[in-house]
Amino acid sequence: MIVAIDGPAGSGKSTTARLVAERLGYVYLDTGAMYRAIGLAMIRRDRLDDQAAGVDLLDSIRLDIRPDDKAFRVFLNDEDVTSLLRSADVGSAASRVAQWPAVREKLVAEQRRIARGAVEEGSGVVLDGRDIGTVVFPDADVKFFVQADAEVRARRRFDELTSAGHKVSFHEVLAEIKQRDKQDAHRAVAPLRVAGDAVLIDTTHVGIEEQVALVIEEIRERGHKAMVN
Repeated sequence: MIVAIDGPAGSGKSTTARLVAERLGYVYLDTGAMYRAIGLAMIRRDRLDDQAAGVDLLDSIRLDIRPDDKAFRVFLNDEDVTSLLRSADVGSAASRVAQWPAVREKLVAEQRRIARGAVEEGSGVVLDGRDIGTVVFPDADVKFFVQADAEVRARRRFDELTSAGHKVSFHEVLAEIKQRDKQDAHRAVAPLRVAGDAVLIDTTHVGIEEQVALVIEEIRERGHKAMVN
């Protein structure tokens, strides 16, 4: 079974996806981390403001996604960069490179390869991102769209960053969240939007445990119906 969970930054989709996969024994693939890795590479090589030059570097960027206890660790040219991908700067860079068609083509192909490989090996897979249910896997078995008010999402991201030792202000994080929302919704390639058959979950006033329970209940119900049919 392929489960797609989409939504804007800070909506709780990644935490929900990871916990759902863990509790169901599925593979979890954080597709946003893949875009963050490319964004980090462009920051390091000072190509973020030059799409043509950045695209020329794609062939030299080796992105390796390795399984780690039902999750994945992200390696950039053999360097484990998993712990470097959650900063605001890298998040902003990810949103920018996600607008580059060549980057999307490269990463969507990799996401499909990993997910289909997991299914062929007999595992379910949970993917979260911004275009999983609309572009990457429009035929996913179950689709969710997780959303929340911008201020609530900013508070969650601020708490996440500060707990990890990053020095940021709430207003900076809120501005970054709103900017990413604008970029993601209006990009020319695969903009953030709700799939017509997605289950909507508003997490503004919903805790993580309730989010996870709602998603698991829907997945199990879909699986039961499929077996009956």
